[in-house]
Amino acid sequence: MDVYLVRHTTPDVAIGLCYGQADVGLAESFDAEWAALRPKLEHLVNPLVFSSPLQRCAQLAQRAVNHYSFPAPLTDSRLMELNFGDWELKSWCDIPQGIVGEWTDEHVKQAPPNGESYAHLHHRAKEFLYDLAMHQNIKQALVFTHDGVIRALVAEALNMPLREASRVEVNYGSVTHIAIEAGVTRLEFVNR
Repeated sequence: MDVYLVRHTTPDVAIGLCYGQADVGLAESFDAEWAALRPKLEHLVNPLVFSSPLQRCAQLAQRAVNHYSFPAPLTDSRLMELNFGDWELKSWCDIPQGIVGEWTDEHVKQAPPNGESYAHLHHRAKEFLYDLAMHQNIKQALVFTHDGVIRALVAEALNMPLREASRVEVNYGSVTHIAIEAGVTRLEFVNR
């Protein structure tokens, strides 16, 4: 099975704002970013389409489905971005830097206040991938999701420590390809 992970296009948020699971829309550059992404999906043949329920992914998934006449996207909350809890929609500058520093040092295990740890996000993303792999009749899956989820699944494919996942660059509107064959997960490419 080939799993194509697409990061949503640029969100409509101020630079420096923590937005995780906040349901923010897409920037005015959406049409241009969709035009750049479109050729990267042309080779897909009737994939099963999944999306995070957040509108920045759902809107992009719907555009792809409409353009290519793919099946309607299935929404899965396991594909949502990291829950930053009390930090959602706050400027990173307004969050006490000592607390942010502690979280940054231990973000794999430590959650922001009323949020989730990166280990928790990894667990739900991995669970989604394994559930997907159990369906032997699926040849291609197209998944519209977020930076944190894609990094977690890249770390899973490479058996990389989660702490190192933040080193993986995942641009807005990029595609990452993971292949699952005979129980083996391979990373084909990242950030295309």
